[in-house]
Amino acid sequence: MSIAAIILAAGKSTRMKSQRVKVLHEICGRAMLAYVLDAAREAGAQRLVVVVGHDREAVKREFAGQSDIVWVHQQEQKGTGHAVRVCREALADFTGDILVLAGDGPLIRAATLTRLVEEHHAKQAAMTLATSVIENPAGYGRIVRDAAGEIMAIVEEKDATETQRAICEVNPSYYLFESQALFKALNQIQPNNQKGEYYLTDTLAILRGQGQHVTALAAVPAEDVLSINSRLELALVNRVMQRRIQGAVMDSGVTLASPENTWIEFGAKIGEDTVLEPFTWVGTEAYIAPASHVPAGMVIARGGRFPVA
Repeated sequence: MSIAAIILAAGKSTRMKSQRVKVLHEICGRAMLAYVLDAAREAGAQRLVVVVGHDREAVKREFAGQSDIVWVHQQEQKGTGHAVRVCREALADFTGDILVLAGDGPLIRAATLTRLVEEHHAKQAAMTLATSVIENPAGYGRIVRDAAGEIMAIVEEKDATETQRAICEVNPSYYLFESQALFKALNQIQPNNQKGEYYLTDTLAILRGQGQHVTALAAVPAEDVLSINSRLELALVNRVMQRRIQGAVMDSGVTLASPENTWIEFGAKIGEDTVLEPFTWVGTEAYIAPASHVPAGMVIARGGRFPVA
């Protein structure tokens, strides 16, 4: 079965107080949107439809040359359901399954999306969600299940009752739809909520009302749920990603004398038996040769080599 992905990236950086579009803010030297694109590709998506809005030309320039991306302009931001609906024409010739993901969630992992795809096919579902159970669910849509554990609804926090707000299973916005079922359900969404927006989450009730099978899999690690709406969250996500990068580097045979005082950008190539002393910064595309000793405080620029050839 073919897989496409719709990635929602039209949001501004209002709460970040930035003129730069949110999805271009960097996580470990790389635009956050790039991580979501790669995860979708690794999970099998052959076509990537990216919904852009504010400063869309800057986003398109950042990813110029990536031929599997189709750009769709959401002129007015009327909610997630509306954002997906404007992709109809771009996917008019597509038959298969469609991932719908948030462009501001760079901690997403391809392995989680692969599990989502497997569950979707095993259950022959029209819609499948990957959910997460977290200690503090504030700010997230809650997953409401029946006594048998089947998903009944996704309730946004602003629309939730006090009882529903106590639910710790949340919706981190990892969706997979059968394509025809998705666009038929989108036609029926109404803005019946406090914000007057078209919620993608309303497709769940619509599909259930049509007798379609909807399922949810608690597969998203709590760490991965954090998306970015503030400078503080940007810093927190950078910290998590840096820990992942450093873990992979150390697993490859590199010594970090002081991980908390070392910074390695995504994509940096570091040779086996390299020792990185405290206050070392390894930039994107930098290369440090095997058995090198990088002096404390030295910065290797993008494209740089150590030692210099």
